[in-house]
Amino acid sequence: MRAVAYKTPQPIAAETSLVDVELPVPEATGHDLLVEIKAVSVNPVDVKIRANVAPPSGELKVIGWDAAGIVKAVGPDVTLFQPGDEVFYAGSITRPGSNAEFHLVDERIVGRKPKTLDFAAAAALPLTSITAYEALFDRLKVQDAVPGAAPSLLVIGGAGGVGSITIQIARALTDLTIIATASRPETQEWVKELGAHHVIDHSKPIAAQVAALGIGAPGFVFSTTNTDQHLAEIVEVIAPQGRFALIDDPKVLDIMPFKRKAISVHWELMFTRPIFGTPDMIEQHKLLNRISELVDAGKIRTTLTDTVGTINAANLKKAHAMIETGKTKGKVVLAGF
Repeated sequence: MRAVAYKTPQPIAAETSLVDVELPVPEATGHDLLVEIKAVSVNPVDVKIRANVAPPSGELKVIGWDAAGIVKAVGPDVTLFQPGDEVFYAGSITRPGSNAEFHLVDERIVGRKPKTLDFAAAAALPLTSITAYEALFDRLKVQDAVPGAAPSLLVIGGAGGVGSITIQIARALTDLTIIATASRPETQEWVKELGAHHVIDHSKPIAAQVAALGIGAPGFVFSTTNTDQHLAEIVEVIAPQGRFALIDDPKVLDIMPFKRKAISVHWELMFTRPIFGTPDMIEQHKLLNRISELVDAGKIRTTLTDTVGTINAANLKKAHAMIETGKTKGKVVLAGF
């Protein structure tokens, strides 16, 4: 089968940072599905792994953690899917990725593809949807009000992949007032289209802009990017006893300033359940099916904004370079081989 891989972590501009290769088609065992890949999207995690994680000496590493495709075969323990089913998922960071014609994935972290979306539009959703859903309902527990706080959610980095779907999920499934940050006219318009009630500019002091809205201190803050740069503003803006979640990787994160307000701090990593095979791993199957239902009901739209061609090394290098700018909105997708 055709696949895209690398042997050595390199800058994306390097000739062999990603290369086209031929690999054997894997065999489905246990709870695995063998999926024929129709489309993939590229996330910051792809960029981080490609640039920093070396495979064992002499081996190839295939990355890619967002996919939509068709089940071609199933392992003997599979009960949720059968060959011919159209699916979407984000996979596990501990296994080979989806930048290949065929891919193995555990059925318990796979959802049924939305019927109203094509494969490209569907591939934009899984990783960010899981991240957003888990952050909102498992980490921040937005269903439980913070006493005295404004029933509002501040999303820092609202125009990115995770921010774009967080806004929509929060609008669809909660009554929270959503404040999103975006710094450029096109990204500000984007988050408004997705359902943010208020838009502020994260290149300027955040707390003062939120205060100027007159709605009170938000009980929930979700930071998707540059958390270390915004930490003082987050401490100032969040309500006492509020809940704060983040997903990025600050080199240093001093959370002591949160103590006075008794703020709880939550890291969200959507790979945690598949990495550790947690007893509740099937929750990702359930939530992806919920996202699919919301899409088909017209309550959530795809966050696909760019399609850069078919799945090959040259096009994946373009997509990685786009992600590395830090200026993309929504999701970048590749479709077909």
